[in-house]
Amino acid sequence: VLIDPLLRPLYPKDLEGPINRLAGFLRQYWGGPPDYSAERGHPRLRMRHAPFAIGPAQRDAWLRSMIHAVQGGGLSADAESVVVEYFMNAAQHLVNAPE
Repeated sequence: VLIDPLLRPLYPKDLEGPINRLAGFLRQYWGGPPDYSAERGHPRLRMRHAPFAIGPAQRDAWLRSMIHAVQGGGLSADAESVVVEYFMNAAQHLVNAPE
């Protein structure tokens, strides 16, 4: 995200908050403690992303970043496949703008 010309404008200057929120959400989604919901309430991903224009190009750029991160994360091939599938579905769900 830091160097992606399509994604960087969607994020604040300081990426610490978005990084922590994404990590907390993913920990909770994949069975970790419910800290994300305790701090922020229901995830409501579509609502939280509504203020940002997310078209197919932004979706694809985010997916590239996430897939790159997952591939370097040391997961088994089966786990990696499940996580990538989740990201693909979630990214498509957040598209709210035409190309």
